[in-house]
Amino acid sequence: MSFPRCALLWARLPAGRGAGSRAATCSALRALAGPFPGAPGRVPSLAASSSSASGGSKAPNTSLFVPLTVKPQGPSADGDVGAELTRPLDKTRLFHQAFISFRNYIMQSHSLDVDIHIVLNDICFTHVDDLFPFFLRHAKQIFPVLECKEDLRKISDLRIPPNWYPEARAIQRKIIFHSGPTNSGKTYHAIQRYLSARSGVYCGPLKLLAHEIFEKSNAAGVPCDLVTGEERQTVDPEGKQATHVSCTVEMCSVTTPYEVAVIDEIQMIRDSGRGWAWTRALLGLCAEEVHLCGESAAIDLVAELLYTTGEEVEVHKYERLTPISVLDHALESLDNLQPGDCIVCFSKNDIYSVSRQIEIRGLESAVIYGSLPPGTKLAQARKFNDPSDPCKILVATDAIGMGLNLSIRRIIFYSLIKPSINEKGEKELEPITTSQALQIAGRAGRFSSHFKEGEVTTMHREDLALLKEILNRPVEPIQAAGLHPTAEQIEMFAYHLPETTLSNLIDIFVDFAQVDGQYFVCNMDDFKFSAELIQHIPLGLRVRYVFCTAPINKKQPFVCSSLLQFARQFSRNEPLTFAWLRRYIKWPLLPPKNIKDLMDLEAVHDVFDLYLWLSYRFMDMFPDSSLVRNLQKELDVIIQDGVHNITKLIKLSESRKILNLESSQSGNQSRLSGTLKSPAKRTRGTKSAGGKAAEPLSPGASELPLASRLVQQGLLTADMLKQLQKEWLTQQPEHGREKAGTRRKKKDPNAD
Repeated sequence: MSFPRCALLWARLPAGRGAGSRAATCSALRALAGPFPGAPGRVPSLAASSSSASGGSKAPNTSLFVPLTVKPQGPSADGDVGAELTRPLDKTRLFHQAFISFRNYIMQSHSLDVDIHIVLNDICFTHVDDLFPFFLRHAKQIFPVLECKEDLRKISDLRIPPNWYPEARAIQRKIIFHSGPTNSGKTYHAIQRYLSARSGVYCGPLKLLAHEIFEKSNAAGVPCDLVTGEERQTVDPEGKQATHVSCTVEMCSVTTPYEVAVIDEIQMIRDSGRGWAWTRALLGLCAEEVHLCGESAAIDLVAELLYTTGEEVEVHKYERLTPISVLDHALESLDNLQPGDCIVCFSKNDIYSVSRQIEIRGLESAVIYGSLPPGTKLAQARKFNDPSDPCKILVATDAIGMGLNLSIRRIIFYSLIKPSINEKGEKELEPITTSQALQIAGRAGRFSSHFKEGEVTTMHREDLALLKEILNRPVEPIQAAGLHPTAEQIEMFAYHLPETTLSNLIDIFVDFAQVDGQYFVCNMDDFKFSAELIQHIPLGLRVRYVFCTAPINKKQPFVCSSLLQFARQFSRNEPLTFAWLRRYIKWPLLPPKNIKDLMDLEAVHDVFDLYLWLSYRFMDMFPDSSLVRNLQKELDVIIQDGVHNITKLIKLSESRKILNLESSQSGNQSRLSGTLKSPAKRTRGTKSAGGKAAEPLSPGASELPLASRLVQQGLLTADMLKQLQKEWLTQQPEHGREKAGTRRKKKDPNAD
């Protein structure tokens, strides 16, 4: 009899022997499990009553509770006393298929034979209470959550985030919101106050912005330190902390007192992945004055959040300093490009294609996209901004939206369709939002650039009307701010559920979490991806948590395999030295000969970032951060040279059929025309560990073994696969290996 069915029958029992304890037990079971599948009409009312008793909280998703394995009992030292008192049980007669068939027959029959009905009635309403305590004991063994549901609810209660920051609540803060569009001077005014303060902290969304404020502050004679996930710089030769610090928003301290704090791009509080960092800074920074810079769409939400802390928001509104206009004609041909033009693409293939076509026309272009190292982005920006450089055209992704000062006259949208992955793991092709369009378009005609007026248009004529429509829409107010479970909360969960994997703990935490309408729990797919990747490696929970929060690009197989290798070395208590890392990445590296080589070098740069990020959390195990940083600078120069000659790399890639730009172009055009007919198209991908949706498979790919498909999609490398197979085999006992091998032979030789 299944757990839900048995609990259901027990709940139906009339009051009688043991009714008091039985009723309390049933109440706990029903509160946990919610409505039982296939139950009659009486059960929903039971579930409803338990829900109201627990304060109206939603019933948990019981599919997340993975049952633990309870080993059958072996022979007792005292012998089989039960068999001596009664008689041995002949369990061989209970064939599994017969049991399933008989159960289905009983459950699905509208009426039963009289004798069967009477026997079942006796079992259900007379003797089941004798069996139930043993069932309940077993249920609590395989589902430990039964014992601690209320404790888990208290741990995951996220309804009053302001109370998490007692230092900030102990002072009365002055909140000033600098609101305005791109190039309105809002950040400038906040930074001026930051520079004039006795002490201050700047919290930016990007390393580039943190570096920029770090350099500006020190150039203005205000000693300032730099703190990012991968880097620490102190201006004092002896390492003494300066009064001012410029950091990425995730790295800000919520216990250090400051006179002035600046939180840049506050509208990113709504970001599904990183929004928690802005929420933490907004509620937790211990500063007399907190200056917020961002879109007006965030004003109402910020005011509501700070109303609960008793703090009022003073709003300063700014207008754009230079005019910007949307042209009435599209570019239509790259022959019409002019100096100061920036073509914005939303895919690397489009960047490669456009750069190649510009080079054919005898023009030189700079290239900027998200996965380039910060130093390379700055080098390309300097090249484009330099009036004496022959490079007058920029080809970029939306990475130019913030963090780079560029002298752009005209923004040209090559496409208005930006691919994204939604919370269901589906690939979406949708037009960019009004907020995104304004952020990118606002880069044209900046106040400090050579061009005092900005222009915006599209590459294709049919896109122009849609661009105007997007830009004319009002920006929707932000509805909620992101939250994220802390390491302490996950540790408390693990205390109650010690046999549960970290990935499953996160799922259960998110399901149990209670939040007010002004907040949401951020997407944890990247965290879970890393957790599942290193699950088989023996690490302490706190160490495992830190490894899973390390920022990695899960689309890069080499970066993923490096996280795996770093965790493996760590678990063996073997320090990851500079010499070891050089051997691992096969240094020295050669200059790129094609686009694939360039992408491989970018992945190595990300691995260096990963090492540096971990080196500030585990200094003894990652001891050579300064040497690795110097090596990273050498790699940055190699990548800069590669990007400088990117058109040559594209040409070589085309000749070797590594890159197919023609099919990419035609594909983009067909996607664009299709999207204009319908607001959004979704392509369901194969959902992998960590929630990543894979690209649609080629014909016949679904017939390939799982491992082959993962390699084809770039989620695994052949080396990673061999290593994982080797580790799995070494961890299996001999008899388990033999059985597994037998099962594979019976099923399919390619079952792995």
